[in-house]
Amino acid sequence: MSKTIKIQQPKIPDGLKARPFQPMEDPFYEMCMISDCSIMSEEVHRIRFEQVIFKNVTFLDVSFRNIELTDCIFEHCDLSNTDFREGSIHRVEFKESKILGLNLSDASLGNVLFENCNANMTSFGYSKLKQVAFKNCSLRNADYYESKFNHVAFKHCDLNEANFEQTPLKGIDLTTCIFDRMNVSIKDLAGCEVTADQALGFARLLGLIIK
Repeated sequence: MSKTIKIQQPKIPDGLKARPFQPMEDPFYEMCMISDCSIMSEEVHRIRFEQVIFKNVTFLDVSFRNIELTDCIFEHCDLSNTDFREGSIHRVEFKESKILGLNLSDASLGNVLFENCNANMTSFGYSKLKQVAFKNCSLRNADYYESKFNHVAFKHCDLNEANFEQTPLKGIDLTTCIFDRMNVSIKDLAGCEVTADQALGFARLLGLIIK
């Protein structure tokens, strides 16, 4: 079995003060809590958040391309179809959140936890993931095309129809996950840990007839 991947937790001080999200000339938010609100129709490049907790926040028609997130937590948030392309995301947790269709393509993720999230159709194409864990997440139709994995864990996730084309899965343990089908090249499965039943499913990719 693969070793447990250690994820550094966000470094957040106690007693954060509440702060509303408001557009500003130099968009930098630090050491605050943004909660119980909606962020709507915002397009800001290179916005920065450091030591920020988002709680019960809904993002609607939001593009934060090149976002910088450091030591942040998203809890009970809805980030469906939000654009975080080319983001830099480090020591961040997404917990109990809906991130359906969240765009994280071309992003850099380090020490990031996704836990109990609806992450169907989330895009990680061309992203770099280092020390990243997905726990109890629905990742149906998620896209990891040509991603680079370095100490990435999937625990008790639904990976049905997820796309791992051009993404080597050496060292990835999928034994606790469920899927009927995944899009992956046979060459990229070398070194991937699977159950016997999962192996039969992958064998069908070779066109084998199993009796």
